[in-house]
Amino acid sequence: MVSEIRPLRCEADHEAALQQIAALWDAPAGSAEADRLDVLATLVDAWEARQYPMDPPDPVEAIRFRMESEGLTRKDLEPLIGSRTRVSEVLNRKRGLSIEMIRRLHDRLGIPADILIQPSRTASART
Repeated sequence: MVSEIRPLRCEADHEAALQQIAALWDAPAGSAEADRLDVLATLVDAWEARQYPMDPPDPVEAIRFRMESEGLTRKDLEPLIGSRTRVSEVLNRKRGLSIEMIRRLHDRLGIPADILIQPSRTASART
């Protein structure tokens, strides 16, 4: 028998919903089971977002991640950030990003502007 869908209020509700999701995972698209899967996944996503909130990524870490994933060097950032010294200052968290830097990084590297406008975490905050 299929239990009724209810709000998730505790860890036990969360676990039960995850078990139901696992059982419904291969439900045919358009079926009642697939609809139930969609509703349960939405409930679990909302519960997890409340229970385990995530801080937005650090702007410098976002830049470093994009550099690594695209095979970019510090020199590649110079047209976006400025001189070699300026790139070094930004990546070492000694200088914040200007609005123009944010615009160029967003436009050319596709890093979301809402991440780039966040204050960078200082070295002491990361330890």
